[in-house]
Amino acid sequence: MNIRRLTYPALTAAALCAFAANSILCRLALGGGRIGAVEFTVVRLISGAALLFALFFPRKRLEGRSSAPAGALLFGYAILFSLAYLKVGAGAGALVLFGSVQISMLTAGMILGHRITLFETVGAVVAFCGLCVLVVPSASSPPILGCILMGGAGAAWGLYTVLGKSVDDPYSRTMGAFAAASVLGVLCLPLAHGFIGSAYGVALAAVSGAVTSALGYVIWFLALRRLSVLQAACVQLSVPVLAAAGGAWLLSETISPRLVLAGGIVFLGIGISLWAKASPSSHSLDDPPEL
Repeated sequence: MNIRRLTYPALTAAALCAFAANSILCRLALGGGRIGAVEFTVVRLISGAALLFALFFPRKRLEGRSSAPAGALLFGYAILFSLAYLKVGAGAGALVLFGSVQISMLTAGMILGHRITLFETVGAVVAFCGLCVLVVPSASSPPILGCILMGGAGAAWGLYTVLGKSVDDPYSRTMGAFAAASVLGVLCLPLAHGFIGSAYGVALAAVSGAVTSALGYVIWFLALRRLSVLQAACVQLSVPVLAAAGGAWLLSETISPRLVLAGGIVFLGIGISLWAKASPSSHSLDDPPEL
C-alpha cells in the first residue's frame, strides 16, 4: 500500500515535467524558425501515434467512435499550442495555458457533478488570481493574441483531461486520440503552403510527440485515478514554473518579477487545493458521487 501511495505522486510529477518539456521543445523549435507551427504539430501528433502503436498495438484495442471527440480536442490543443508559442515565451505561455486548463476543468467538473470542496474552490480562485497578475495589460505582459490562442489550447486540453479521467484503459484511449488527431493534422498540412522544417526542428517535434506527449499523456491518465478533477487542474499549474525555469536555462528567456509573483500566487493556490483533500474538516460545495 505504501508503494502505491508513492507511485501516484511519482507518476504525477513525471507527467508534469513532460508537460513543461513540451513548452520548452516547442519554443526551441519555433523560436529559431527551425520548423513551422503547423508542421511541428503534424510531426508531433504522428510521432506520438507511431510510438503508441509500436508499444501497445495489437495488445491494446484501438477505440473507434470514442476516439473522435478526444482526437478533435487533442488536435485543437496541439495546433493552438504551436501557434501561440510563435508569440509568447515558454513560462508565460505555460501559465496562460494551464490557467485556462484550470478554468475549463473546474467548469466541466461542476457540470458533470464531480465533488468539489470549499477549500479546493478557494485554492482554484487563488491560483487563477496568479494568472490574472500575469496577463493584465502592461508593458511586460505577453501579446494578447498569443494569450488568446494559448487560452483556447488550455480549454481544449482541460476538456480532454476531464473526458479521459473516467476511462478504464488509458493506453487505448491515448492511442486512439493520437490516431484521430494525426488524421486531422495531415488534412490541415496544406494550410502550411509547403513543408517548412529543418532536420533539427523535425527531431524536436518528434521527441515532443513521442516522449513528452504520447508517453507523458499515458502517465498522466494513470495518475488521474488518484486525483480529483480540481486537484488535477491545480497541480498542472506547477508546469509554468518548471517551463519558465527551463526557458531561462535553455532559451535565455527572462524571468520577470511579474512572472515570479504570479508563479508564487499560483503555487499558494495549488497548496490550498491539495491540502483540502487531506483535511477532514473541509466541506463539500456539492455532494454527488464522483464520476
